[in-house]
This record gives sequence, structure tokens and C-alpha cells, in this order.
Amino acid sequence: MGTLIDFPLVVGSFLVAIIVGLTGMGGGALMTPMMMLFFNVPPLAAVSSDLVASAIMKPVGGVVHLRRGTVNLRLVGWLCLGSVPAAFSGVFLVRAFGEGAAVQQAVKTALGIALLLAVAGLALKAWLGDKGGSSSARDIVVRPIPTVLVGTVGGLVVGVSSVGSGSLIIVALLALYPALKANQLVGTDLVQAVPLVSAAALGHLFFGDFQLDLTVSLLLGSIPGVYLGARVSAWAPNGPIRALLAVVLLASALKLLGVGNTATLWIVGGAVLLGGAGLMVAARSSRRSEDRLRVP
Repeated sequence: MGTLIDFPLVVGSFLVAIIVGLTGMGGGALMTPMMMLFFNVPPLAAVSSDLVASAIMKPVGGVVHLRRGTVNLRLVGWLCLGSVPAAFSGVFLVRAFGEGAAVQQAVKTALGIALLLAVAGLALKAWLGDKGGSSSARDIVVRPIPTVLVGTVGGLVVGVSSVGSGSLIIVALLALYPALKANQLVGTDLVQAVPLVSAAALGHLFFGDFQLDLTVSLLLGSIPGVYLGARVSAWAPNGPIRALLAVVLLASALKLLGVGNTATLWIVGGAVLLGGAGLMVAARSSRRSEDRLRVP
């Protein structure tokens, strides 16, 4: 297992956590690929250790949002009804692929697919807008069946790959409940992620490949990193940061799925060009709308 503290991993998790604090993006979408691609951590160990670290960290933010009243507890309850058992079952699903190299490859592939979904989620969130609605968290009419389904799918993805609690589910909530304010979306998602991630972490503690040295190193770097990122987010330009994040996630997903370097460069380059063209079209459309409003 080596020494208890891996100092290069502490530095890496600190840098990644700054981005998490800046963007609100779930740490699993960045932390787990970083451990696998840059520190050669086995996929199952990376997923297990990241989930245990998240289970320790997330309640802190959840308590803050509960005190501020930016949480819809009914929504949290319906989400957890689907996500908690699905997250725990995700570990069994991984084990169904077998032992050794087979299960490691299964986790690696699942993580690559989850990152592609996260990129799609970022694009959808940018298209829908980040401002959200103006309704109180308590006034939202909860739609039980779609909400339970979102929790189930999100929980399964988290249990298998550690990705989803902060990157996929919040996008689904934005689509289902557009009247929720942005801080209420974040607060509700963060509180429901506490039992979700805890269930997934428990499953990996029992059946995964949890490593204490990895988790300690992640916590030592990520706690101050998230705090710093959250403080800087008040004045940092969020749009460019999320665009860069989407590019990083896309490249990581392609590498995890075994795509070659040349193909990865072409795909990422094409995505950047398409994204840039889309932003230009959106900007022109916005200017035209403003010009029409100005005409008496």
C-alpha cells in the first residue's frame, strides 16, 4: 500500500479540487480520471477511494445549504428512493463482470462513458442556462416518478464510476425543475448526494478495492482546494472555465475508452470548433434580439 500520504497525489487533488470549487462540477468526474491517467491507480481502487473521500466531504456543504433553506427535502427524498439502492447495487454490477483485469476494464469503460455523459450534461446546462428560475425551493411541485428514475440512473452511474452525483443529476434536475433557482438546484443536489455517495462508498468498502492511503491523500489536497476554488468563484469567469473543463473531460473520456492520440486530437479539435461556432451563433442571436427590443 506504500506510505500513508502520497504527496504528488495531494498536490494533484488540490489542483483538481480548485476546479471543482470554481465550477461546482462533481469531483468524481475529475478526481477519478486524474488518479487513473496520471498516477496509474487501478480503476476500481480510484473509484472506491474517491467515493469514500466524497462521503466524508459532502455532508459539510449539505449542512450549509440546509441552514440557508436552499434544499427541497421532498425532492431529496424521492431522489434518494431511487439513488441509494441503485448506488449500492452498482458495486454488484461491477463485480458481475468478474475479477482481476476484467472488472478493472469494466470500471474503466464505465467511467469513460460516464464522462461523455458529463460533457453532454455540461453542454445541456449551458444551453438551458445557469440562472434557473425564481421559485422558492418549498414551492416546487415534485414529480415523483421522473425524479425516482433520475435518482436510480444517477445512483447506478455513481456506484459504478463515482461520476454523476454533481455532474449528471444536477443537469437532470435543471431540466425537470427549471423554476428552481441555481442555489436551490445546487443545495438540493448536494444534500441528496450525501446518502447517495455514502451508499456507493459502503458498497465499495465491502466489495471494492478501497485504499486508505489514496483516500487520506485525496482529503488532504481536496479540502483546501475546494475552499480556495469556492472563494475565487465569486469573481472568476465561469463560462470559459466550464468550456475548458468540458474539453478536459472529453479528452479524458476518449483516453479511458482506448481512443488513440491522433483520433483524440481530431475529435477534441472538432468539438472545440463546433462549440465555438455554436457560441458565435448564440451571441449573434442574442444581439439581434437586443436590437429588436431597442427599436421603438
